[in-house]
Amino acid sequence: MIVYLHGFNSTPASGKARLLGEHMARIGRQADYLCPALPNSPRAAIDRVEAELAQHRPDSVTLVGSSLGGFYATHLAEKHGWKAVLVNPAVHAHVLMRGALGPQTNWHTGETWQFTETHLAELAALDVSAITRPERYLLLAQTGDEVIDYRDAVAYYARARQIIEEGGDHGFSGFERHLQTILDF
Repeated sequence: MIVYLHGFNSTPASGKARLLGEHMARIGRQADYLCPALPNSPRAAIDRVEAELAQHRPDSVTLVGSSLGGFYATHLAEKHGWKAVLVNPAVHAHVLMRGALGPQTNWHTGETWQFTETHLAELAALDVSAITRPERYLLLAQTGDEVIDYRDAVAYYARARQIIEEGGDHGFSGFERHLQTILDF
């Protein structure tokens, strides 16, 4: 099963989630694709993914996480032994996201909410200091990411397979070029 985890202030309607879901449908594997709507609370987000997968009981799981979803994917991969594809992932999100404290608006739904110290504490509790089995990970990063310094991910996932592209952006321009790479992984 391929499980897409969207980023901060996003939803399953994000461009990458839709591209991956449409690709899975085109190849007749829509039943093997899951993209849960993640709550704003990091702890609740992890609980939602685990509950969804407990219902489906897949034989194998590959997580595809973008930005904050990459942080969640890393936590879940370490906890459950799953594989993870990380797209411009947030590394040590509790540190990275301190500047996001305060009012937030979801890009797709328009929902407004407050990102608080409690959210940062939940992120800190989910943090993985170092990955244990780099062969479980594939990093996709672009040097032009305007939100996250790609070098942090390159260093953190140093022994994992990495595809680093010059330029691009936080949304990972040209994501569709990597759909088969993700499935092959």
